Order: sequence, then C-alpha cells, then structure tokens
Amino acid sequence: MKIKQIIAGLFMAMTPLITLAGGLPDDPLLAMFKADKLEQRDSDEGALTVWEFYAWVGKDLNKLWVKSSGEKLLDEIESNEIDIVYSRAITPFWDVQMGLRHDFKSETGKDWAGVGFMGLAPYLFEVDANLFIDQDSVLNARLDAEYEYLFSRKVILIPNMELSLYSEDDNARGFVSGLSKAEFGLRLHYEIRRELSPYIGLSYEKQFGNEVLVENVETNLLLGLSFWF
Repeated sequence: MKIKQIIAGLFMAMTPLITLAGGLPDDPLLAMFKADKLEQRDSDEGALTVWEFYAWVGKDLNKLWVKSSGEKLLDEIESNEIDIVYSRAITPFWDVQMGLRHDFKSETGKDWAGVGFMGLAPYLFEVDANLFIDQDSVLNARLDAEYEYLFSRKVILIPNMELSLYSEDDNARGFVSGLSKAEFGLRLHYEIRRELSPYIGLSYEKQFGNEVLVENVETNLLLGLSFWF
C-alpha cells in the first residue's frame, strides 16, 4: 500500500479537525511550545546533543501537534525526525493521535504514517504509544513512558523508558527486527519556575544488532534544560 493512500485514509477518517476553527465560546483556541529535552551527553564518541521539542495549537478536544526529535554527535546529525499529528481527546486522560512522521536520517528521507495513544496510565505514568508503517509496509512500534516523583515543589525526579521495535531488519538505517532499541533514563529537575527547569541525569541505551549490525550499549551522564511557554 502506498504511503500517500495511507495518509489520505488517516486524515479523511479524522474530519473533526475542522472543529479547531469553531466550537463553543468558552472553548478558546490555545497554543503551547515545550522543549521537553535539550541535553548534552558525554558519549563514548564525544559530546552528544539530544533534543525533543513539541508544539500544539487547538482547543479542548482537538489539537494539531508538531514534534521534533534528534541527536547530534559533534558536528554530525545522527538522527532527525519530525511528526505532524492530529490529536483527539477520547477520555479525560487519553488522546488518540494520527499523522505523518518524516525521518531525515537517510539520504532520500523516509515517510511513515502512524496512529497512537497518549495519556495518563494508572499510577500516574505518562504514556505515549505509537505504531507506524512506511511505504514498504515496514512496521515500527514505539513506547515512551515516564513518571514524576516530587521530592518537593521544585525538585522532581523523572525516570523514563523508551522502546522501539521493527517488523524487519534494515541494516542501511541501523535497526533490526524485533526490539531494536531500548533506553532508560533518570533525570533530576530543579524548577527555577514552572516554565524553566535545568536537570542532571543518567541514560542507559542499548541498540540491538544482527549478523551485520554490531550491538551497542552506552551509559552516559547528561546535563539538560527543559522549558515551555
């Protein structure tokens, strides 16, 4: 199935997006930008910059999201992707999301169509789970989960987990079938104010290998900044 057909089907199914321009008078149009992660890690190969940004605009039930994430090792971009997503609230704590992801890592780029859920699981775990499919019918499942432990009003410890799985190998892009990448992090934030918090932490990352790709494991100290407006 062609990626354009997948994308067209997804967005035709989500026609309520037009309500972004309408709605009740007490449901104003809002917007937000957040740098969830902007950090420097001391990797084995040198200074590694990692970022995860997102912005959204919309109303209470319907929002349009733009997400950006990537890694830069010294002066070379290791990974870089952007997501454009329509999000619809289906319960007070859960949103369903559909959209398009573009991966800039390869020379020609790669497009994925995706669907997922984002929200607050039992015991206050924040979860972002997505399933993507590309033009070659390769599947990529991702799960991000984190928890906020408040030591005080300003000091917050955030453990997190990120898993990525693929339906088949792609040695050119560096992933294997099954569990391809697992990352676990621990970040200690200090909120200077609600919108601004520097943090320190530790990350453990394992990339799985096969007959061609070498398995890689790294544990890195990190220093970062989170902010929103």
